[in-house]
Amino acid sequence: MAWEMNKLLDVALQQGASDIHLTVNKPPSFRIRGDIKSLKTESLTAEDMISLMKQITPDHGQEEIAEVGSHDFAIGFEDKARFRVNVFKQMGCIAMVLRQIPSEILSMEQLNLPDHLKELIMRPRGMILVTGPTGSGKSTSLAAMIDYINANCHHHIITIEDPVEFVHPHKKSIVNQREVHNDLPTFSEGLRRALREDPDIILVGEMRDLETISAAISAAETGHLVFGTLHTTGAARTIDRIIDAFPMNQQEMVRTQLAGNLVAVVSQALLPKADGKGRVAAFEIMILNAAISNLIRESKTFRIDSTIQTSANQGMILMDDFIFKLLQQGLVTLEEALLKAKDQAYLTRKVTEAGIAT
Repeated sequence: MAWEMNKLLDVALQQGASDIHLTVNKPPSFRIRGDIKSLKTESLTAEDMISLMKQITPDHGQEEIAEVGSHDFAIGFEDKARFRVNVFKQMGCIAMVLRQIPSEILSMEQLNLPDHLKELIMRPRGMILVTGPTGSGKSTSLAAMIDYINANCHHHIITIEDPVEFVHPHKKSIVNQREVHNDLPTFSEGLRRALREDPDIILVGEMRDLETISAAISAAETGHLVFGTLHTTGAARTIDRIIDAFPMNQQEMVRTQLAGNLVAVVSQALLPKADGKGRVAAFEIMILNAAISNLIRESKTFRIDSTIQTSANQGMILMDDFIFKLLQQGLVTLEEALLKAKDQAYLTRKVTEAGIAT
């Protein structure tokens, strides 16, 4: 069978798949509502995979796959959708995962992002971090925040992404989107250049190394609002991850920088809905106040969770408390709630005290 990527993309959209998995000795498979399901058809051969890869991968990407074994990029499918693509080698053969990027940028209201985040993202300077594991919706939330600023402010917004996912039209703001490997070599280089491009807002798609983290903190210090992402769960772990990226002799300085420039950490997770129809987001929100600033400066991040709990009137909430609210509303099952909980014993205790049937 001669496989065509366009036909696979079409079937994926028809079936409501979030991801497409292609590998040898297995039929094309789709992730639908969290589960991977294979098409009832022939398995892909090594030759099929090479053909499918060549249909969508640019020449420089094919060279990178040959040299280092993988390549990331994004593709548009007619006017229907965009996909983030990772091509990689496994057992000497080609494999691919394509994740659908919704063509429509959802609003903060549609994503149920807390209202008070709108005030935070209108700050003139500082750093806002959106964190969570892969597939937790970080890019979707960031796109909604950038779109809100774009629609309401006369700013210059620069995004540095690998690859560019959501494409932002110019509204009240000018939005320039730079893609690592195509428009610039690295995130850190993009950040350095961005400071000379008169930005108001800088979005860093991933703060993956010391050089990028350091450049992002410096940009926030010099009067810009910086958005960044990390693959961490929870505010306290996020701060520890940033500090631990630096050598010991620089960590005290970094604590001081974060204590003075961090605006908020929004950590998120996606849980399957109890009715099986889609997924719902759970959030942990830490907003920098004097107490948390002092805890960061004094290297007492282990006390941040309790400070978040006692600062609910300032719009803060722990992930497990947000998940508990979803459970009370009947939106998620107890099993899924416990799977995503940071502290299962704490959530179990709350469930027992509330008399929720287990």
